[in-house]
Amino acid sequence: MVKIQAQGKTINCAKGANLRQVLLKNNVDVYNGNASIINCRSIGTCGTCAVVIEGEVSQPQWREKARLSLPPHISNSQKRLSCQVKVLGDIKVTKYNGFWGQGSEIVWTPEG
Repeated sequence: MVKIQAQGKTINCAKGANLRQVLLKNNVDVYNGNASIINCRSIGTCGTCAVVIEGEVSQPQWREKARLSLPPHISNSQKRLSCQVKVLGDIKVTKYNGFWGQGSEIVWTPEG
């Protein structure tokens, strides 16, 4: 088991679990505003579940890299699409503002 810290919660999950699925199952808001209604449901094409992750996770694959290279995201950002991330070790997750989570202001941190 590995530990995820997000939005003031500590969540245990299996190594290799999908980050978006674990967060949603534990009532952590991975979307800002109406993005929760129109998101792509883990296909990796909308970019609305972007978060910053500290810790060991899977490497970005072509779909995630492609989406994060398109506006409003910028390719040199530290953001990841939670729907494309496998949790490999203990992590801390931070969510930023903006419809796609592309902003510079923190919405929530690992601590709350």
